[in-house]
Order: sequence, then C-alpha cells, then structure tokens
Amino acid sequence: MPDGPRVNAPDYDDDFYAWTQHQAAVLRSMPTADNRFDRENVAEEIESLGRDQRDAVRSQVRRVIEHFLKLQYSPAREPRSGWMGSVVEARAALEDRMSATLRSAIEAELSRLYRVGRKQAALGMEPYGETNAAAVLPAVCPYTLAEICRDDWYPEPLEQP
Repeated sequence: MPDGPRVNAPDYDDDFYAWTQHQAAVLRSMPTADNRFDRENVAEEIESLGRDQRDAVRSQVRRVIEHFLKLQYSPAREPRSGWMGSVVEARAALEDRMSATLRSAIEAELSRLYRVGRKQAALGMEPYGETNAAAVLPAVCPYTLAEICRDDWYPEPLEQP
C-alpha cells in the first residue's frame, strides 16, 4: 500500500515521457534492501522507453518539415498527394505520442530538427532536377510546432517562375 498520494508525479497516461524519467529517478533514489534487484539497469530501461518516445516524436516532426518544404518549394505536381499522405501519417503518430513535456522539448529543439528536415527535403529534390528549388529552402524554420501538428494545414506552394 502506498504511504500517501504521489506528489508532483507525472501521470502515465497523460505524459508517458515525463513519467518514465520520473520513475527512473525515483527508482534510483530508493534504498536497496535486496541486492538481487538490478535497480540501475531497470531504471535505465525505463528511461530508455521514454527516450524512444521522444525520438519517435522528433522523427515525425522532421518528416512533416521535409514534406512541408517539398509541398511549398517543389515545382512538381506529383507526388504532392504522397507528401500530404506522409504528413497525415506523421501527424497521427504525433497525436498519439505528444505530451506537454515532449511539446516543450520539441519547441526548444525545433531549429535543429528543421535543419535535418531541410537537408532531407533538399536531398529528395535534387535527383529530380530541383536543385534551384532546393537552393532556396529557408535557413530558418518557417513553421511553428502548432502548424506542424495542426490537422489539415499545409503551407501554400510558392509561385514558380
């Protein structure tokens, strides 16, 4: 039976990432009465589950950024629907995994995630002769995390000369 209510403990269902980090810290701080319990490795595994969640969110944000850039800067008519489908899938994954803690962390990392998404977009455009379009991709992220996550929002394509 617990000694009392959990104070400041993140909720498992509301913020899994924060919960994993908190539980690992609590586990490490508990006195060990039985040396058969591998406390450090169990704590590391719990933390790892949270990091996997965080990394999956980062990956989906980079994926949305890549396809937003292609939708906005590529002169190609197709595979626009494929890029939009990829954004829909990524947003669904973000909706499943995003928590307040991860949202805050992603906001802080958005410029770094953008740089990788921008590189992915440029590399995806070049084999199709879109080096000019790839060359004008913005150096700074033009999208907010709210836009990245907003259902049915896409950047407007640029007018091609």
